[in-house]
Amino acid sequence: MIGYATIGANDLEKAKAFYDKVLAPLGGQRVMALDNMQIYGSSAGGATLGVCRPFDGKPATAGNGTMISLAAPSREVVDQVHAAALAAGGTCEGAPGLRGDTFYGAYFRDLDGNKLCAFKMG
Repeated sequence: MIGYATIGANDLEKAKAFYDKVLAPLGGQRVMALDNMQIYGSSAGGATLGVCRPFDGKPATAGNGTMISLAAPSREVVDQVHAAALAAGGTCEGAPGLRGDTFYGAYFRDLDGNKLCAFKMG
């Protein structure tokens, strides 16, 4: 159902370096670039993630209650994504672990304060 999501960035070059590292364990790669945006996808197709400077020219800010969740093929990949985010300068919002009986997730914020979750169901 979701075609794409975008996340605002104040320094697009730093954001690209961050997301190159964070999305790699998920098979994410740069698939299209525009002047103010880098779009990531995978060879499997599906939804994409855009990292962009806001169109209105105002500073990018993190939305209160907004979160992007990234599906991972295994708990190990969840751990890898979380570790990559922290190593690339992100901040921890919840260490990898079970939440409930079948949801394994890890939460972090990117360089601009956007909240993301890497997760594996089951």
